[in-house]
Amino acid sequence: MQAASRQMHLGVFVLGSGNHSAGWRHEGAFTSHMELPVMQEIARISERGKFDLLFISDSMAMDPTDHPSFLCRFEPTTLITALAACTTRVGLGATVSTSFSEPFNVARIFASIDHLSAGRAAWNVVTSSNAKAALNFNLDEHIEHELRYARANEFVDVVRGLWDCWDDGAIVADKITGRYIDADKVRPLNHRGRFFKVRGPLNMARCPQGRPVIIQAGGSPSGLELAARTADVVFSVVQELAPAKIAYADLKGRMAKYGRSPDEIAVLPGVMPIVGDSDAEAREKLAKLQSWITPTNAKTLVASRIGYDVSDYPLDGPVPPPPTALNSRTFPAVLYEMAKRENMTLRDLYNLTAAARGHWVLCGTPHRIADTLEQWFVEGAADGFNILPAHFPGGFADFVDRVVPELQRRGLFRHEYESATLRDHFGLARVPPMMTAEAV
Repeated sequence: MQAASRQMHLGVFVLGSGNHSAGWRHEGAFTSHMELPVMQEIARISERGKFDLLFISDSMAMDPTDHPSFLCRFEPTTLITALAACTTRVGLGATVSTSFSEPFNVARIFASIDHLSAGRAAWNVVTSSNAKAALNFNLDEHIEHELRYARANEFVDVVRGLWDCWDDGAIVADKITGRYIDADKVRPLNHRGRFFKVRGPLNMARCPQGRPVIIQAGGSPSGLELAARTADVVFSVVQELAPAKIAYADLKGRMAKYGRSPDEIAVLPGVMPIVGDSDAEAREKLAKLQSWITPTNAKTLVASRIGYDVSDYPLDGPVPPPPTALNSRTFPAVLYEMAKRENMTLRDLYNLTAAARGHWVLCGTPHRIADTLEQWFVEGAADGFNILPAHFPGGFADFVDRVVPELQRRGLFRHEYESATLRDHFGLARVPPMMTAEAV
């Protein structure tokens, strides 16, 4: 296959001891991920692989029957701040919810991380689909989907506005004259909107990147519009090439009305690679992981991914259609349509979600995996991939040490870092101060 002239982007989705719900049981896998040395080792592997981004997700609720790596986890912005000290090039992304946070705090946190990491911070904007999370934030029930996205749109605008309250060169620090700051280069935001009143300015100089990178993963119409307007990187949920190409073109096509070009967003589908010396060995590795799964919490896992209750339906019966109103609309649409098309039972869907939580599982030799990733990349389904290792560190090292060299050999991925900031990695320009209070 003819390699594309552009370069792939690679991120790693760091979920506890592994993205597979039984990954922690694999020989050599980390079992306790609440230790800094464990996370530091994953970060070192990321930089060995010249990855663009190391990403930490989050959840605001705990369910004892959920994925083991969800049961206890570091607060993500704290973790990536610690990882900034032991890395030099890989970008560091973290999830923070717009439903349970305040814009000033979020702007300040990610600006701090951007300064501490010398320009490698990224904020994953989520509205939090788990209804149970609302119970931890003075709410009796979750905010309705469209209202969450209305709040998120204003939230992102306020955060970006706060980042833009400072111009470059505002700190003078002239010891001769005693002048520390150029007051003409700092201004309040004076935002008054539907959800927020924020005066500003932020009490921090402009970020090394201008603005930290913004990640978005929502697949509902509202989520896609938010991404088209504000995101730099989008994590997509796809299973097959043809629908992935349609989704890719749809998102890129939405950007023009916001005055943006398609190359201002990098689309990274999530993929769990299982690498073997042969295709058969790779399938055996996945089968072994699947054999460790017990069905006791099957319905809980399925419900958590597809967003609606299936407790009254038999595991060996068909997957019931989603209700019209859902907390989250990406996974239900992707998974239900696939289940219907392939005549899957709830148990089949459970096996899929247990493996990669609804994301794409790709088994094979390094050559076969590289072939598939190259096809998606060249044919306009992806700008790169968000890698979800089944277990750490081995599952991740397999990809970095065996698949990445094959991508490099084909001219699809960098051999060395060529830049310092995360925006540079993604080919995005540093953002100048551009959003005045009036624009917000």
